[in-house]
Amino acid sequence: MANYKDIKGFQIQSTSSDPVPYSGTWASGGALNTAREEMGAAGTQTSALAFGGQKQSPPNRSRAETEHYNGSAWTELADLNTARTSLNGAGAVYTAALAFGGESSSNLTETWNGSSWTEVAELNQGRYFGGSFGTNTAAILAGGQYPPTEDGNVVEQWNGSAWTEIAEINTGRRNSAAGGVTTSGILFGGRPPDPSGTAIAESWNGSSWTETGDLNNTRYLGAGSGTSNTDALAIAGYNPPSNLANTEAWDGSTWTEVADLATAVRAGAASQAGPNTASLSFGGYSTAYTTQTEEWSFPSGPSFLVEGDMWFNTTSSALKVYGAAAGIPTATWASGGTANTARSECPGTGTQTAAIVAGGNTPSVVAVTELYNGSSWTEVNDLNTARTDPGGLGATNTAALCAGGNISPGANFIQNSETWDGTSWTEGNNILAATQAMAGSGTTTAGLMYGGSNPGALATTESYDGTSWTEIADMATARYGTGSGGVTTGSAIAACGSEPAMSNSTEEYADPVYTIKTVTIS
Repeated sequence: MANYKDIKGFQIQSTSSDPVPYSGTWASGGALNTAREEMGAAGTQTSALAFGGQKQSPPNRSRAETEHYNGSAWTELADLNTARTSLNGAGAVYTAALAFGGESSSNLTETWNGSSWTEVAELNQGRYFGGSFGTNTAAILAGGQYPPTEDGNVVEQWNGSAWTEIAEINTGRRNSAAGGVTTSGILFGGRPPDPSGTAIAESWNGSSWTETGDLNNTRYLGAGSGTSNTDALAIAGYNPPSNLANTEAWDGSTWTEVADLATAVRAGAASQAGPNTASLSFGGYSTAYTTQTEEWSFPSGPSFLVEGDMWFNTTSSALKVYGAAAGIPTATWASGGTANTARSECPGTGTQTAAIVAGGNTPSVVAVTELYNGSSWTEVNDLNTARTDPGGLGATNTAALCAGGNISPGANFIQNSETWDGTSWTEGNNILAATQAMAGSGTTTAGLMYGGSNPGALATTESYDGTSWTEIADMATARYGTGSGGVTTGSAIAACGSEPAMSNSTEEYADPVYTIKTVTIS
């Protein structure tokens, strides 16, 4: 590939095919049989192993279940000999894995041969919540929690028969994630004395640890996978008070934010030996212990596009540029028809010639619904539940949704959601939290609700697929009463609102949509 520099300020590459956009996707996989968090894990996306963890509070906190994932479904196998939580795992294939450490049997090591677990040599420093990577014959365990310190820096290496203490990490921590092999690995995130966690990453070259580029997002209780110190994936985690859905890919020099998980989760696990182009995320805690499994896929190289790149395609003789498409709207306001019922705190949605408004405060709480046809308003069937200040979304006045709100003076918030089919309202599945003053965008089969009050300001975002609600990425600033916009789940805006102080903050939510523009060379 040749480079042509200083052409009107751009660097232009010459290539026989178009480079690949730098993006990836998470897709739903088969559910675990046992919902749990803080598991040990090994294997790859199409052949993973999950073992141990926790499912409930003491005295039956620790688990011994072992499950295998074949690329589509989980199957229960033989249990660990000793049930435990917060343990670590290693292994490149599901028939040869290692389980070590954990609470409360913190120095135990067990090996897996594909059908059963066998207890072997103990760790020198018993611990739990460490970061680990490697295979069942060559593994690394770094940091963790052990007395007398909360955030240890001890590192041990497994040679297939015994553990040996080696070079310590630079920053003692627990609840970190990792990926790689014993000669080339990386440890990232975790919880040092700062309760919010850390973004620090350290690279391992087989003999020493070197601090390298930080994660973009501070986190602990996240999951990780990777094959070396130049190839890793940081998945989800916790940054108090929020669980994270965020995913970051490591290429040896930079962490890059890629697609989020569908559901924010902490203390989940990942296919420990998988590369940053094909990984598996499973289990953990969202609003409860979860069985969720998500599969990560990423395009192959040889190179990736970022916004602003230019190149000359020698096959098609075309000069191309990669960037996000955008437009600048212009408009004016004019008087329209007057609504039949004067009110405030009511959601409205639809288009200029097909709008709907429902509920609100007159100052009594009402269920009144009106439709607009471009010139006048008509009263139609009421909401099933009168409410003020709910969230609303929809593309037209024949397909709308109303969720949450307040049913009487004071803090009497509800979770109830209703959908409108052009004639009547039908109760659907509840939103996840009782809330008022949410913003909404999208349609009744692909919508978003975000922000709100209960009674304090919220940053929560929920996605609706026409049947159920799923919590996804939070807003950066918690607030209620925001202005909103967007007609799909992949593009929305939240502007202003209360934090509770009045806000001028604007946030954009987007699943990036890119275009390749071609310039004809004559």
